[in-house]
Amino acid sequence: MGSHMSNHRNCCRERERERECERENEQRHVHEVQGSVFIAEPEEEPHNHRFATVSGEAIPCGEHDHVHEVKFRTDFFNDHFHEFCGKTGGAIRVGDRHVHFLKDFTTVVDGHRHEFRFNTFIDNPIGEEHKKSKHNYRYDME
Repeated sequence: MGSHMSNHRNCCRERERERECERENEQRHVHEVQGSVFIAEPEEEPHNHRFATVSGEAIPCGEHDHVHEVKFRTDFFNDHFHEFCGKTGGAIRVGDRHVHFLKDFTTVVDGHRHEFRFNTFIDNPIGEEHKKSKHNYRYDME
């Protein structure tokens, strides 16, 4: 009987891991992001970098808003790149959709960092309107 219970617990743990993986593979509300950082080292070796990514899922913020986590690694220049990990600002309405804005700095590498700023692409640009969103964020309300 003990072996049966052990197998049952292992099976339950395995099913739970499968459900967690399924949740991780779902994508409900994200934004595309791409841009260039500002030029650094203008006197020594002026250069910039480019980046592109997709934001994390919506993170509720306040009663009717949300933000997104953004992580990226820039392209290379002279054997170095920079990284960033942070959060966007809240939703900025654009018609019946929205974008997010972010202004910050990359990691310091090779003795310098880069400033950047961007707005995300519009969320779900050709999908159905968000009026049925379960989140009821500010941009859903009219």
